[in-house]
Amino acid sequence: MTILTDADIALLTEPQLAHVATVEPDGSPHVTPVWVDTDGEHIVFNTAKGRQKYNNIARNPVVAVSVVDKADDFRTLWVKGTAEFVTEGADAHIDKLAKKYLGQDSYPFRQAGEERVIVRITPTHKLGRG
Repeated sequence: MTILTDADIALLTEPQLAHVATVEPDGSPHVTPVWVDTDGEHIVFNTAKGRQKYNNIARNPVVAVSVVDKADDFRTLWVKGTAEFVTEGADAHIDKLAKKYLGQDSYPFRQAGEERVIVRITPTHKLGRG
């Protein structure tokens, strides 16, 4: 059962920037801005294998996500959750996000040899208002 409400799902389907916190090897937080989406139950974003957030999630899948509407900073979503990697469809997913956020059919920042992955977050705790 999902903890995401219809209002949360609406926010996640808009081109709003999110911040994802992962845990570094020394226990400190690592926070990065990401493009996000949802499948209605999970929060999803895309990254490349070998990046710090990928390495942190591979070691410790506990994450936190914060999304704030750029037009209304009282419209927010803050969750803790558990992340997992999905490789199937990751290239098409980053193109979908490029369309959503940039209006471009294909992700323009691809690096030669990078392997894309979808990070699928199952929210476990909803924090704050939203």
